[in-house]
Amino acid sequence: MMKRFITSMLGSIAGFWISMLVIGISIFIIIIAAASSSSSDVKLSDKGILELDLSGALFEREKPIASIYDFQSYNENALYLNDILSSITSAKDDDKIHGIFINCKGASIGLTSCQEIIDALKQFKESGKWVYAYADNYTESDYFIASVSDSIFLNPVGSVDIHGLSATTIFYKGFMDKIGVEAQVLKVGTYKSAVEPFLLTEMSEASRAQQEHYLGNIWGFVCDNISEARKVSNTDINMWADSLVFTQSPKDYLNLKIIDKLYYYVDVENMLRNKLELADSEELNFISPKEYNSLKNILKQSTATEHIAVLYANGDIVDTGEGGIVGDVMTPQILDLAKDDNVKGLVLRVNSGGGSAFASEQIWNALETFKATGKPFYVSMGDYAASGGYYISCGADSIYANQTTLTGSIGIFGIIPNTQKLLNEKLGVTTATVSTNKNGNFMSLTSPMTPEQKDKMQRYIERGYETFVKRCADGRGVSIDSIKQIAEGRVWDGITAKSIGLIDNFGGLEQAINDMTKRTGIDNIVEYPINEPSILNEIITSSSLSNTKIQENSIKDMAEYVKIVNRIKQMSCVQCKMEDIIIK
Repeated sequence: MMKRFITSMLGSIAGFWISMLVIGISIFIIIIAAASSSSSDVKLSDKGILELDLSGALFEREKPIASIYDFQSYNENALYLNDILSSITSAKDDDKIHGIFINCKGASIGLTSCQEIIDALKQFKESGKWVYAYADNYTESDYFIASVSDSIFLNPVGSVDIHGLSATTIFYKGFMDKIGVEAQVLKVGTYKSAVEPFLLTEMSEASRAQQEHYLGNIWGFVCDNISEARKVSNTDINMWADSLVFTQSPKDYLNLKIIDKLYYYVDVENMLRNKLELADSEELNFISPKEYNSLKNILKQSTATEHIAVLYANGDIVDTGEGGIVGDVMTPQILDLAKDDNVKGLVLRVNSGGGSAFASEQIWNALETFKATGKPFYVSMGDYAASGGYYISCGADSIYANQTTLTGSIGIFGIIPNTQKLLNEKLGVTTATVSTNKNGNFMSLTSPMTPEQKDKMQRYIERGYETFVKRCADGRGVSIDSIKQIAEGRVWDGITAKSIGLIDNFGGLEQAINDMTKRTGIDNIVEYPINEPSILNEIITSSSLSNTKIQENSIKDMAEYVKIVNRIKQMSCVQCKMEDIIIK
């Protein structure tokens, strides 16, 4: 009996370790297969075409899949701005790249990111090489990028959607009234409209005025660019938008100079073969930005020698946690860069609508420490660098933004929900509290603040605002009063921001890096945080698994809810944040 038990136990243990060994070997084979397939399939002939496949969402840069919850954000069609910009820049002087083909498929790209791609394409065209664009249907952002092309091709039964810009704010006040939750709001700034969804059921006049201003300027800039590229007037472009031109016959687009030719995709391929003098049987050698950068060894990072650090600050600013700009992660990262003798300059890439006032202050202080070393510090703003995003930017030696960037929003607010009515009247739940002091239950969420508590919290918020304003005044080298005239939580477009002194230069990340290179004499660029690809990343992104059910299981669905809950948990009660709006 005992012998049988021992034999069974040993067999189970052996079976377990054999299973683990098999799994380990399988994972190893998958990784090797993925690496070998990706390296062997990608080649660059003497007649290469850099293909910008504009589908999926655009991110600043790729990050490895670090945990099981990152499945939900994995998208094999994702685009990365740093990949696109670096590949276009390098392809300009590469004899093996004859041109760029933009395949427009409705990518989700902010207008500022569009402008950075357009600027890179314009510089590419200076080499004398061609740029062509094709789409079955052009979205507005697709068309904005495609407009810089030598020729724009459209499917004979396709459409072009040009409708202008709009910004939509979602208001929660009515819903909160129904469920019995009161938002106790304390703020500074007439235009600090981030709190309006919790207080109002429609847009305030101040909020409407600021949105009309920056949307008008941004749309005017977009029209100017399309007008210059397509040799049409701004009046023509607004006529396209007002007439819902996407509903018109594709043949009308030719007369309106919206496109150049109606081609099926196969016709475009044949045209490109003729352009490259290829036989009908020869395959076109398309190469993606990521593949091109890998082949050309672009974006390879070496911290062992002197370099310029490009530090990415993307997402909501939070005190701690995962995702976004995490104060207790980014602060030591900046201090490490300050102490690193190989780091000779810093370009902070900011794409954020703000967040925690406390974390913003800590990051600002770390950047001041970096500046104290005598190393130059530039900021490159993306689609947004507002409120807390501007807080961490304001001390830079030079601030770069595009005309379509939203920035400013120098203001501060706090929200403390009161759920007493929800609990007592809606759910029939009551509470009883015992405190040693009169403010023992402050911010308990189950009872409203007292007038004294509101007064003290308001003064606390105002003190935070004064600190924010002073940081901006010191950073920009102007008086506090001059900052207050353009503060009050107001959001500004890049064009106005430059005229009122909130930024220094028009230009994207590449421009900021180029200017830093000229200043330091160093062209070795290292992106931070440094991506260390994980084994999990290799497995998920391998060609053999990228289309399997692993992306469709319940873990991926659950991860989205985990992400939302974590975002709420990470929010502090005092925020330097612009409102969440949907611009389309």
